[in-house]
Amino acid sequence: MQKKNHYLLNKDLSYQSQKSRMKDLIRKEDSFFVAGHKGMVGQAVIRALKKNGYCDPKYGGNLITQTKNKLDLTNYSDVNDWFKINKPNVVVIAAAKVGGIYANFKYPYEFISENLRIAHNIIEAACLNGSRRLLFLGSSCIYPKNANIPIKEEELLSSYLESTNEPYAIAKIAGIKLCEYIRKQYNFDAISLMPTNLYGPGDNYDSEKSHVFASLIKRFILAKKNNIKSITCWGTGKPMREFLHVDDLGSACIYVLEKWDPDSIESPKDKNNKSLSYLNIGTGEEISIKNLANKISLITKYNGKIIWDNEKPDGTYRKVLDSSRIKSIGWEPKISLQTGLIKEINYIQKVLNTKSDLGKSLKNFL
Repeated sequence: MQKKNHYLLNKDLSYQSQKSRMKDLIRKEDSFFVAGHKGMVGQAVIRALKKNGYCDPKYGGNLITQTKNKLDLTNYSDVNDWFKINKPNVVVIAAAKVGGIYANFKYPYEFISENLRIAHNIIEAACLNGSRRLLFLGSSCIYPKNANIPIKEEELLSSYLESTNEPYAIAKIAGIKLCEYIRKQYNFDAISLMPTNLYGPGDNYDSEKSHVFASLIKRFILAKKNNIKSITCWGTGKPMREFLHVDDLGSACIYVLEKWDPDSIESPKDKNNKSLSYLNIGTGEEISIKNLANKISLITKYNGKIIWDNEKPDGTYRKVLDSSRIKSIGWEPKISLQTGLIKEINYIQKVLNTKSDLGKSLKNFL
C-alpha cells in the first residue's frame, strides 16, 4: 500500500461534501458492484437494491457483477485491473469462502487465506480506483468465545476466539480493520456490518459446507421424504443462536449505504464516544439448536426420533448480538423466524415434490 500513497493522497473524496445530507450517500444514478452476487447474501443485496430503485438504467443506474471464472477475487492484479476499467461508484463485499464447523476444521488454511485476499484486494482496489462508498460484510464469529451477552461491538478482540471457526473469523476481523484503517488514514468511505447467523433463499445445502440452519433443514426434509426413522444431530443441542433472514440483511445493507455516515455527529459511538465504522445486525432473539430442530421437525411434519451426538463439538454456547446501535439509526428486522422458516421449507418441499429444476441454490440438496 505504501508504494501507492501518491494515488490515495490525491483522491477526489466527494463523499465528504455529503456528510450533512445522509439521504444522498448513494444515488439512483450510481453504479454498484456486488462481489459474490451469486451467493445467498449477494442475491439478497441485489434484490434489495432493485426493490429500492437502484441499478435502474432509466435513472442512469447500473449493476456490475462478475463471475469467478472471469474475475479471480483472490488475485490482486486481476482485481485492480478490473476496477480500473469498470470504476463502480459503490461496492458491496458479499464474496467469501464460507462453511460450518466441519468445513473450517477440514480446510483452515483456505478459509483464512482466501478470505484475507478477497477483502484486501477489493478494498484497496476500490479505494485506488475512485469508488465512493464500500460496504464490507463480516460475521458474528469475529467476537470472542466468551464475549459478554448480548455482544456489543466493543467486544471485538477482547479475548480469544472460538477455535471451531477461528480461520474464517481472523480473516473477517482483518477485513473490518482494513476498512477502519483505510477510512482513518486515507478518508476512504468504507463501512462494515456484522450480521448474525443467516438463513433464507440461496442458502448453501452442501453437507460439508452448510451452517447449522441449512444442515438441519436438509436433514429433516430428506428424512421426511425418505421415511427415515431417526436423525442424528451434532452436539448437545443446548447452544443458543440468533438467526436473521437474509432479506432483512439485504434491506439493512441498503439502509446503511443510504443513511449511515460514521463521521456524522448523530452516528453511533462506542463506549468511549468514538465513532464506529462497523455495526452489528441481528434480531436480538435467540433459540437453542434443540428447539430449532424441534421447530423444523414440526414444520416438515417429521415424526421420527432426534438423536444428539454429544461427542461432536457444540461451538460457542451463546452468541446473540446487541443490535441496538443499528436500530438507533432507524433500521429494524421485519421477518420473524417462524415466518422465514415456513417460507423456506415450503419452497424446498415444493421444488422437491414437483421435481422442478433445483437451480444453483439447491444443487447440493439431494
